[in-house]
Amino acid sequence: MKLITFTHNRITQIGAVSGESVVVATGNIEAGTDMISFLSSGQAGLTALQALIDTGEQRIPLAEVSLLAPILRPGKFLGIGLNYADHIEETGRDRPEYPTFFTKQSSCVIGIGAPIHCPAVSDKVDYEGELAFVIGKRCRNVALENAHQVIAGYTICNDVTVRDWQHRSPTWTLGKSFDSHGPLGPWLVTADEITDPHNLQLQTWVDEELRQNANTGEMLFNCYEMVAYLSQAMTLEPGDVITTGTPSGVGVKMKPRGYLKPGQTVRIDIAGIGSLSNPVIAEPADFVLGA
Repeated sequence: MKLITFTHNRITQIGAVSGESVVVATGNIEAGTDMISFLSSGQAGLTALQALIDTGEQRIPLAEVSLLAPILRPGKFLGIGLNYADHIEETGRDRPEYPTFFTKQSSCVIGIGAPIHCPAVSDKVDYEGELAFVIGKRCRNVALENAHQVIAGYTICNDVTVRDWQHRSPTWTLGKSFDSHGPLGPWLVTADEITDPHNLQLQTWVDEELRQNANTGEMLFNCYEMVAYLSQAMTLEPGDVITTGTPSGVGVKMKPRGYLKPGQTVRIDIAGIGSLSNPVIAEPADFVLGA
């Protein structure tokens, strides 16, 4: 299933994509009204939604809805750095012995088509095309062989990074967390539809220029290893988003630098999932999230 969060007639709802239609889950199944509560319902929610899909009812045209990030405000939004050998090589850093995780603040999340802001305080805004996965079960100390069982599904992330702010702190948090710098989407593809998350082609385009081209099999630490490692330290919960790192081709390592500029569009394609596209604009004057 392709699970979505969307607005229709100014109302935010959840559902699933079926062909060129949206099957509306909100109000039609007893599994919560937002994606995190739906995922928390586990297999019961998925079974109820599949039954609704099979009826052919409660559908609206996909063209009439606006897609939002599938998880609007994840409880945890974790990224991993230096997880592709070619990216490590282009940065000149040493290969890490352990996974290097950082936090993106959940207020940075936007969906497909929403604008990425170039802030007034920096002209060093970079893209990072990444596969992301979403936790579906509350869990701790997950064995590697069982890690696939706690992943609800997969989506696309653009780990937008303000490079000068990133390097002001060893935690990277501020440079990774500017408003609008966490595009996710266009939907969450349930894990049963991804045969092998470690064999997906990933491409990042800036306008018509191919900047990144890799396979997720090139990751140093795969999705299951990340789950096993993280869950030794913390309880993972439904709706937590974990991104899996970016391959080579980031703007900061281009000559000349390939930082994002207003008027450009970034598109990330991942086989089996789809495309996540966002325009780039100058940050609006006096922008405040939600105002």
